[in-house]
Amino acid sequence: MRVIDPEGKQIGIIPTKEALATADDFGLDLVEVSPNANPPVCKIMDYGRYRYEQTKKKQEAKKKQSTFQVKEIKIRPKTGEHDLQVKINHIKKFIAKKDKVKVSVLFRGREITLRQLGEDLLKRIEAETEEIAAVEQSPRFDNRTLVMVLSPK
Repeated sequence: MRVIDPEGKQIGIIPTKEALATADDFGLDLVEVSPNANPPVCKIMDYGRYRYEQTKKKQEAKKKQSTFQVKEIKIRPKTGEHDLQVKINHIKKFIAKKDKVKVSVLFRGREITLRQLGEDLLKRIEAETEEIAAVEQSPRFDNRTLVMVLSPK
Protein backbone atom coordinates (compact mmCIF):
# COMPACT_ATOMS: atom_id res chain seq x y z
CA MET A 1 0.00 0.00 0.00
CA ARG A 2 1.03 3.60 -0.65
CA VAL A 3 1.74 5.39 2.66
CA ILE A 4 1.72 9.13 3.39
CA ASP A 5 3.33 10.48 6.57
CA PRO A 6 1.69 13.03 8.94
CA GLU A 7 3.29 16.02 7.12
CA GLY A 8 1.82 14.89 3.79
CA LYS A 9 5.01 13.49 2.24
CA GLN A 10 4.89 10.13 0.50
CA ILE A 11 6.86 7.39 2.20
CA GLY A 12 6.31 5.02 -0.71
CA ILE A 13 4.73 1.67 -1.46
CA ILE A 14 5.33 -0.69 1.47
CA PRO A 15 3.70 -3.84 2.92
CA THR A 16 0.85 -3.49 5.44
CA LYS A 17 2.80 -4.76 8.47
CA GLU A 18 5.64 -2.34 7.78
CA ALA A 19 3.13 0.54 7.35
CA LEU A 20 1.52 -0.31 10.70
CA ALA A 21 4.96 -0.38 12.34
CA THR A 22 5.80 3.02 10.83
CA ALA A 23 2.52 4.47 12.13
CA ASP A 24 3.29 3.00 15.55
CA ASP A 25 6.73 4.69 15.48
CA PHE A 26 4.96 8.05 14.97
CA GLY A 27 2.50 7.17 17.76
CA LEU A 28 -0.43 7.66 15.36
CA ASP A 29 -2.98 5.58 13.42
CA LEU A 30 -2.83 4.21 9.88
CA VAL A 31 -6.02 5.34 8.08
CA GLU A 32 -7.06 4.13 4.64
CA VAL A 33 -7.83 7.26 2.62
CA SER A 34 -8.49 5.83 -0.84
CA PRO A 35 -9.35 2.11 -0.83
CA ASN A 36 -10.24 1.97 -4.55
CA ALA A 37 -6.84 3.19 -5.75
CA ASN A 38 -4.25 0.75 -6.98
CA PRO A 39 -2.36 0.34 -4.62
CA PRO A 40 -4.63 1.58 -1.77
CA VAL A 41 -3.57 4.88 -0.22
CA CYS A 42 -3.16 5.13 3.56
CA LYS A 43 -2.21 8.11 5.68
CA ILE A 44 -0.59 8.22 9.09
CA MET A 45 -2.73 10.49 11.30
CA ASP A 46 -4.50 10.82 14.63
CA TYR A 47 -7.86 9.23 13.75
CA GLY A 48 -9.71 10.66 16.78
CA ARG A 49 -8.65 14.18 15.87
CA TYR A 50 -9.58 13.56 12.21
CA ARG A 51 -13.12 12.48 13.17
CA TYR A 52 -13.44 15.51 15.48
CA GLU A 53 -12.43 17.88 12.66
CA GLN A 54 -14.93 16.22 10.29
CA THR A 55 -17.81 16.74 12.74
CA LYS A 56 -16.75 20.39 13.20
CA LYS A 57 -16.80 20.90 9.41
CA LYS A 58 -20.31 19.42 9.23
CA GLN A 59 -21.50 21.71 12.02
CA GLU A 60 -20.04 24.76 10.24
CA ALA A 61 -21.78 23.75 7.02
CA LYS A 62 -25.09 23.46 8.90
CA LYS A 63 -24.66 26.94 10.35
CA LYS A 64 -24.15 28.45 6.92
CA GLN A 65 -27.24 26.74 5.48
CA SER A 66 -30.18 29.06 5.15
CA THR A 67 -33.47 27.73 6.42
CA PHE A 68 -36.90 29.16 5.89
CA GLN A 69 -40.42 28.32 6.90
CA VAL A 70 -43.70 28.67 5.06
CA LYS A 71 -46.05 30.83 7.11
CA GLU A 72 -49.74 30.91 6.27
CA ILE A 73 -52.08 33.88 6.43
CA LYS A 74 -55.79 33.12 6.08
CA ILE A 75 -58.32 35.76 5.08
CA ARG A 76 -61.95 35.77 3.98
CA PRO A 77 -63.43 37.63 1.00
CA LYS A 78 -65.32 40.03 3.29
CA THR A 79 -62.37 40.78 5.60
CA GLY A 80 -62.54 44.36 6.91
CA GLU A 81 -60.07 47.10 5.97
CA HIS A 82 -58.30 47.27 9.35
CA ASP A 83 -58.04 43.49 9.64
CA LEU A 84 -56.56 43.33 6.15
CA GLN A 85 -53.92 45.93 7.08
CA VAL A 86 -53.01 43.89 10.17
CA LYS A 87 -52.61 40.77 7.99
CA ILE A 88 -50.44 42.69 5.50
CA ASN A 89 -48.21 43.86 8.37
CA HIS A 90 -47.84 40.23 9.48
CA ILE A 91 -46.89 39.26 5.91
CA LYS A 92 -44.24 42.02 5.85
CA LYS A 93 -42.78 40.78 9.16
CA PHE A 94 -42.60 37.20 7.89
CA ILE A 95 -40.94 38.31 4.64
CA ALA A 96 -38.43 40.40 6.65
CA LYS A 97 -37.47 37.21 8.53
CA LYS A 98 -36.81 35.50 5.15
CA ASP A 99 -39.84 33.21 5.44
CA LYS A 100 -42.18 32.36 2.60
CA VAL A 101 -45.84 33.31 3.06
CA LYS A 102 -48.84 31.36 1.80
CA VAL A 103 -51.84 33.66 1.57
CA SER A 104 -55.18 31.82 1.52
CA VAL A 105 -58.62 33.30 0.85
CA LEU A 106 -61.22 30.95 2.32
CA PHE A 107 -64.70 30.78 0.82
CA ARG A 108 -67.57 29.33 2.87
CA GLY A 109 -71.01 28.44 1.63
CA ARG A 110 -72.33 30.92 -0.91
CA GLU A 111 -69.22 33.11 -0.64
CA ILE A 112 -67.84 31.08 -3.56
CA THR A 113 -69.77 33.50 -5.80
CA LEU A 114 -67.44 36.28 -4.53
CA ARG A 115 -64.45 34.79 -6.34
CA GLN A 116 -63.57 38.15 -7.93
CA LEU A 117 -63.43 39.77 -4.48
CA GLY A 118 -60.86 37.16 -3.37
CA GLU A 119 -58.73 37.74 -6.46
CA ASP A 120 -58.85 41.49 -5.87
CA LEU A 121 -57.68 40.98 -2.26
CA LEU A 122 -54.69 38.93 -3.41
CA LYS A 123 -53.81 41.53 -6.07
CA ARG A 124 -53.94 44.22 -3.40
CA ILE A 125 -51.70 42.22 -1.06
CA GLU A 126 -49.28 41.64 -3.94
CA ALA A 127 -49.22 45.36 -4.74
CA GLU A 128 -48.58 46.38 -1.11
CA THR A 129 -45.71 43.92 -0.65
CA GLU A 130 -44.13 44.14 -4.13
CA GLU A 131 -41.00 46.01 -2.97
CA ILE A 132 -40.02 43.28 -0.47
CA ALA A 133 -41.71 40.15 -1.83
CA ALA A 134 -42.01 38.32 -5.13
CA VAL A 135 -44.92 36.12 -6.15
CA GLU A 136 -43.59 32.57 -6.21
CA GLN A 137 -46.93 31.00 -7.04
CA SER A 138 -49.63 33.08 -8.67
CA PRO A 139 -53.19 32.89 -7.30
CA ARG A 140 -54.92 29.59 -8.07
CA PHE A 141 -58.07 27.89 -6.86
CA ASP A 142 -57.82 24.79 -4.67
CA ASN A 143 -61.35 23.54 -3.84
CA ARG A 144 -62.93 26.44 -1.92
CA THR A 145 -59.62 28.23 -1.29
CA LEU A 146 -57.73 30.76 -3.39
CA VAL A 147 -53.97 30.38 -2.71
CA MET A 148 -50.93 32.55 -3.49
CA VAL A 149 -47.33 32.09 -2.27
CA LEU A 150 -44.98 35.04 -1.66
CA SER A 151 -41.22 34.73 -1.18
CA PRO A 152 -38.60 37.31 -0.10
CA LYS A 153 -36.74 39.17 -2.86
